[in-house]
Amino acid sequence: MIRSMTGFGRAQETIDGRDILVEIKSVNHRFFEFSCRVPRAYGYLEEKLKRYLQTKISRGKVDVGVTIVTLDGANAQVEINRELARGYVDALRALSDEFGLIDDLSLSAVARFSDIFTVRKGLEDEEVIWDGVKTVLDEAADRFIAMRAAEGERLRDDCLDRLCRIEQAVGVIEERSPQVVEEYRERLYRKLQELLADRNIDDSRILTEAAIFADKTAVAEETVRLRSHIAQFREILKLKEPVGRKLDFLVQEFNRETNTIGSKAQDLEVARIVVDVKSEIEKIREQIQNIE
Repeated sequence: MIRSMTGFGRAQETIDGRDILVEIKSVNHRFFEFSCRVPRAYGYLEEKLKRYLQTKISRGKVDVGVTIVTLDGANAQVEINRELARGYVDALRALSDEFGLIDDLSLSAVARFSDIFTVRKGLEDEEVIWDGVKTVLDEAADRFIAMRAAEGERLRDDCLDRLCRIEQAVGVIEERSPQVVEEYRERLYRKLQELLADRNIDDSRILTEAAIFADKTAVAEETVRLRSHIAQFREILKLKEPVGRKLDFLVQEFNRETNTIGSKAQDLEVARIVVDVKSEIEKIREQIQNIE
């Protein structure tokens, strides 16, 4: 399956009292380049995120953002300063005895002294945190890869369409090449007629010159190789693995054969067709720069 290197995936869930958000986005790059943003307290997740995504992505500049918010009361421990609480209770009772006040001391009255309570965040298990993040990461990655695959299909279809145009152009060049040689022979014959006036023309010499011209301008080998490269390109597009580098190499071969055809061309129509073919090849080259 052809996949683009451009993609985006986002997922958010609440797991074990934590609101976890994961976003993955990528653009094209020659290799796998990874960067991420995680809360400072969860820095240990960076390497885990990188290893996980390397199993799913071979190329692209990948950026991952993770947000973890612990919900109120989740994973919290309340500690009581008993000595301070005892001090408050003793002081209130002493105040009651000294001034003859009614002793209506209650728990709710003591609880109003907030400084006797300390709320501490409990220690977090790294593996538990990672399990939660990975659950959300799986969902974000599935969406991310689905987007890459959809974009990859569009790139594949565009490349196949352009390959058909190139093949059609190659067919025209193959049909035109023998005509170019025949037209050269006719021009040479007319020119000799003008130069030699009513003298006899050596037909064998004309045939020899036409043969030399045909050899110099023959592009059969190049068109055969170009057709072979096109067939290989189509087969590679069927592979279920990253193919961007292979396609990039083939496009270089497309250009090599087309340039040779252009340099041999002694005909304006062939030269024009070569320009069109090179334009299609360049558009394919631009497309595959974004294929994984």
